[in-house]
Amino acid sequence: MMKNFKYLFLILPFLITSCITTKDVRYLQPSESLVINEEGLVPYNIPVYRITKNDILNLNIVTTPKGDAAQFYSAYNASGGVGIPVLNNAASGIGRTSGGTGEGSSFGGNTSFYFNGLKVDSNGDINVFGVGYIKAEGRTLDDISKEIQGKVNENFQDGKSEVRLNTNGITYYILGDVETTGISGEKVAHKNTMTITEALAINGGLNRTIDRKNVVIHRKLPEGIKIAKIDLTREDLMNSPFYYVQNGDEIYLNTRKKSLNGFGKDPIQTLLTSVTAITTALTLYTILQKL
Repeated sequence: MMKNFKYLFLILPFLITSCITTKDVRYLQPSESLVINEEGLVPYNIPVYRITKNDILNLNIVTTPKGDAAQFYSAYNASGGVGIPVLNNAASGIGRTSGGTGEGSSFGGNTSFYFNGLKVDSNGDINVFGVGYIKAEGRTLDDISKEIQGKVNENFQDGKSEVRLNTNGITYYILGDVETTGISGEKVAHKNTMTITEALAINGGLNRTIDRKNVVIHRKLPEGIKIAKIDLTREDLMNSPFYYVQNGDEIYLNTRKKSLNGFGKDPIQTLLTSVTAITTALTLYTILQKL
């Protein structure tokens, strides 16, 4: 019987290497590569979102109580407020996209926003009623807003209106394996900025099966799609522009190889798998010795 235990020691290294350690699952661990300024702070590296083709925008023009813009914009698009009329050249903002903090269609997207929003066409332009076509692709929301504001000011008294142009928040997508169905899907955050750790926290975090060192992000840019791999376990991730989620980002969560082998999902399952492997090995050895 003692001879059989030598096979146990042959299996132990495999079991040890198959176990998941705290370094595999702990977020933002200290890194010597982390860049901080003279005040000991991590500088912000937030990329500015630039409009791409097929984006949908929401344009509101707020006017004075007398509705000075009413003669310029169609009354059909006007929705009165309390004392301050708001003329919507796009979606009113009613409704939310499914996933994350919003509500809406189970098929994804915001139906109201889609049918009423300003769509960036194949030429990269938006057609603003009463203003005409404006170049949008590759530009920031602030740049486009200023141009629309200038056009609006040409039609009625300066200072009597305010242009408000937005996307439908930050829409992003998380796709994982079958064991991450609770976190996978289309998400919407109505915030100006959001980090990857905030996005994961909103959705309940990651389980042990996810490889935190190999998260893939597809980012939509005016020139095309940029692919990046990030390591959630490294603190210097905060220096990366991919630390901040942008509108349209697709986040892919990969299953670690150890989990595919049945190890590392949780301590009990790891123990049971280990015992099963040892028992099977010893049983096979005993059978072979009797042959």
